[in-house]
Amino acid sequence: MNLPNKLTIGRIAMIPLFILALHGADFGWYDLPTARLIAVGIFALAAFTDFLDGYIARKHGLITDFGKFMDPLADKILVMAAMVYLLWLGEISPWVLIIVEGREFVIAGLRMLASQKGIVIAAGFWGKIKTITQMVMILVVLPGFDHPIAFWGGQVLIYACVALTLISAADYIYHNRNAFNNKEKADE
Repeated sequence: MNLPNKLTIGRIAMIPLFILALHGADFGWYDLPTARLIAVGIFALAAFTDFLDGYIARKHGLITDFGKFMDPLADKILVMAAMVYLLWLGEISPWVLIIVEGREFVIAGLRMLASQKGIVIAAGFWGKIKTITQMVMILVVLPGFDHPIAFWGGQVLIYACVALTLISAADYIYHNRNAFNNKEKADE
């Protein structure tokens, strides 16, 4: 297993630490503001590994089918865990989570359908922009800073996430529509 794939696995391994950090206040280890800041630190480190594994894979020609599949999956698990906690903390509305999670299920279904035809769908441009925006939004909203700039910046990023979620879903479906045909293997 190459270094980029190890970083992807490491990102997945950080998710339980992220969740545990948020529950530190429930366990009496520290207060909620501290829990949020510790969780932000873990999330930021995990998000950095997303950048790092892609950079190393492209620079050194270490792109694998495992990485094409697991890297976006690791991102989705990390982002979904954070967004569930943002909902739990009252920082986002349920409809935001439903749209973002619904998109992930649709694209996961598309990827499964494509994989049955021997096609691996790697992350596309709009999907990458969506993921970056989601990660930045989480880093801005999760601390729960009581400041107008943080609040309004977070609100703008939440709506940007929803818009980019819908744009990237349409883009994936359009560019991979051949996975929907009934042939054994889709035309390339």
